[in-house]
Amino acid sequence: MSQYVDGFVVPVPTKNLAAYRRMARKAGKVWMEHGALHYMECVADDVKPGKLTSFPQSVMLQDGETVVFSWIVYSSRKARDRINAKVMADPRLAKMMDPSSSPFDFKRLIYGGFKGIVEL
Repeated sequence: MSQYVDGFVVPVPTKNLAAYRRMARKAGKVWMEHGALHYMECVADDVKPGKLTSFPQSVMLQDGETVVFSWIVYSSRKARDRINAKVMADPRLAKMMDPSSSPFDFKRLIYGGFKGIVEL
C-alpha cells in the first residue's frame, strides 16, 4: 500500500522565517509523536516566478516574502485522518493555529492530501 502525504505551500515574510522555523519544529514534533512517518519543511532556494504558474504565483507572493514547501508522510489516509485528529486536539498546537499570532498568512496557505502512485 502506498503512503499518504499532506502537502503545503505557504508564503512566509522573510523577517518571520526564524519564528516560522521554531513553530515548524514544535509542530513537527507533535505530528511525529502522534504517528506521522516523516515531517519536512523547505524554504525556497531556486524558485522563480513563472509566466503561467509557479510556487510564488500560487501563494500570491509579495515583496519581502519567501515560499515554504512542506509535507507530512503517513502510512495511509486512514492513519492521516486519525493522526490529524489527535494533532488538532493537542493543546501544544492551539497557539500555533491562531492566525493572529502566526508568522505567516493563513489565508494564502495551500494544502491538500495526496495518495501515492509511485514509490521507489
